[in-house]
Amino acid sequence: MANHPFVSIPHPADTILLHACCAPCTSGIIHYLLKQHIKPVIFYFNPNIFPQEEYEIRKAENKRYAKALNLDFVDADYDHEAWKKQVQHLSDEPERGERCLECFKIRLAETARYASKNGIKIFTTTLASSRWKSLSQINEAGNYAAILYPGVTFWTNNWRKNGLAQKQTEIIREYDFYRQQYCGCEYSLHGSVKNQKQG
Repeated sequence: MANHPFVSIPHPADTILLHACCAPCTSGIIHYLLKQHIKPVIFYFNPNIFPQEEYEIRKAENKRYAKALNLDFVDADYDHEAWKKQVQHLSDEPERGERCLECFKIRLAETARYASKNGIKIFTTTLASSRWKSLSQINEAGNYAAILYPGVTFWTNNWRKNGLAQKQTEIIREYDFYRQQYCGCEYSLHGSVKNQKQG
């Protein structure tokens, strides 16, 4: 694998498991990985997304991009009610609060479990490309998930730097991706609507 100053890969790999939240966030990262001769397996596990119609739209856009690039796409189960039971005690938390951290842990723990079960040594997440998310929370959740499954490593990286944000914008335009207006869960949806009314 070619060396690159942008990232520090935990150890050489030609395949990683990429937890994908939405096509716009996924686009720049996949572009970079393929340039480095790393073929990601796209893992779509986002039970936080509400309503289900929104979930299906985001999943379809991810699948469309994966198909265009001839990448494997793993469609994990959607169980919003199970997710909600795990975070509802944090319903009053603000965005980037404890609820978001718990949500990241749930999603990345499942990603790490799948990686471990299928012999994939490294996983990372497109959540780290969003400027609306806390990078420290994402890294904490990813490292937490990796501890649960020895032999699996979370690739900590800031996917917002070194021109990737600009590349992401270019790919979004090229593919005309659907761009959501809120994070995904009903709590962020209600917050988004509230902010729009106040604005």
